[in-house]
Amino acid sequence: MTFPADAPVIDTMIAFPQEGSAQYDFIRRQTKDTASKEEMEFPAEYMFKEVPKDLPTDDPISVTLREMDRHHIERGLIGVDDEVSRLALTKYPDRFVASGNIDPNTGMDGVRKMVREHEEFGTRAVGVFPAGAFPQVPINDKKMYPFYAKCVELDIPIFVCAGVPGPRLRMDPQRVELIDEVMYDFPELVLVTRHGCEPWTDLAVKLMLKWPGLHYSTSAFSPKYYPKAIIDFANTRGADKVLYGGYFPMGLSLERIFEAMPHVPFREHVWRKFLYGNAARLLKLDK
Repeated sequence: MTFPADAPVIDTMIAFPQEGSAQYDFIRRQTKDTASKEEMEFPAEYMFKEVPKDLPTDDPISVTLREMDRHHIERGLIGVDDEVSRLALTKYPDRFVASGNIDPNTGMDGVRKMVREHEEFGTRAVGVFPAGAFPQVPINDKKMYPFYAKCVELDIPIFVCAGVPGPRLRMDPQRVELIDEVMYDFPELVLVTRHGCEPWTDLAVKLMLKWPGLHYSTSAFSPKYYPKAIIDFANTRGADKVLYGGYFPMGLSLERIFEAMPHVPFREHVWRKFLYGNAARLLKLDK
């Protein structure tokens, strides 16, 4: 159960410091409470302690790389939508892995964008925030199906936020039971949940047992709060199904994550799969 402090890590959710809060305007346009619209810089800030807000932004790539180096993070999965991320992918292709971001409301234009990004940046995955789409799009909605089909065709996984969202948005689009229909209709799909699946983690475990392509990432959670059901699953039948995801710099510092990590009661055979091996396999980084 000893945490391998020298083990390499792949972070399946990492980004770069940005100035201001405009990056969250897509969330604020559908929130209704005053705190989300006017008071919180980060719309889920009420959930997190010590959000790393004051990081320098003059050289954001160097900031993230420095933090990665401190914590043995060899590769980070990042977006391709902004200039900084594209520069990082160009300058440090051995450190950063490209992931597209889909908007299911864009239909075939969005699918074509997904293909262009795959061809231009070599995206190894895509991500979607169903409750954050405007209007919201449930995980099993017909609008999502062309994107799932294209993921199967391109042979890349999709990371899907599931469970009650942190921002004060309606939770219905992210109910975990909706995943069952998707996996039934797309048995070849590799789907990785993000942001916890709470309060339905027991159901998430049941579905992972049922569907070979369904996985779970620990993004947006300090290791102190990893759900017991997920730890127990990883330690038994799910060692190949649970993978590390951080949340730097959006809500968690890497220092906070890796200070707490050694206290997670994973069994010996789980650690290296959780930190590196499972993500390397799903993102095809060892090929």
